[in-house]
Amino acid sequence: MSEQNTKSMSIIVTKGTLDWAYPPFILATTAAAMDVKVTMFFTFYGLQLLKKELDHLQISTLGNPAMEMPMMGMHMTMPNIMSTIPGVDAACTSMMKNLIKKKGVASIPELREAAIDSDVRMIGCQMTLDLFEMDSKDLIEGIDVGGAATYMESALKSDINLYI
Repeated sequence: MSEQNTKSMSIIVTKGTLDWAYPPFILATTAAAMDVKVTMFFTFYGLQLLKKELDHLQISTLGNPAMEMPMMGMHMTMPNIMSTIPGVDAACTSMMKNLIKKKGVASIPELREAAIDSDVRMIGCQMTLDLFEMDSKDLIEGIDVGGAATYMESALKSDINLYI
């Protein structure tokens, strides 16, 4: 596909939980595999996904009434009240990680590496770094750091713009 005919996609990534990390990376790597030029802009809590270590990623049951987990041969829903019980989010995270492994789904570190290998451009938000007093040294190598204007340069030219 010639550069002139190449499609492009930009994704704004705003969530930093384990379950919300999957959609942007799956969409980005799938699009890149289809010869789409992809830019991801990680802002606010989404910036967590660019940290070198991802052990901190968890599931949150709060505000997620559609969450169902397969257990004991059925699907159990997680009412919002469950998030007030200490340890529930950690238990749900452990269950999700086990389910991901059991079903052979790629981990977030694997998907992020696939995005890097596929030349997906990743931009960490400078304002978010400043706001949360984070250090860019804690982020993975090979990303760009910039603000909304840096993202907009790509978004304005993109055929597809997603907000996740």
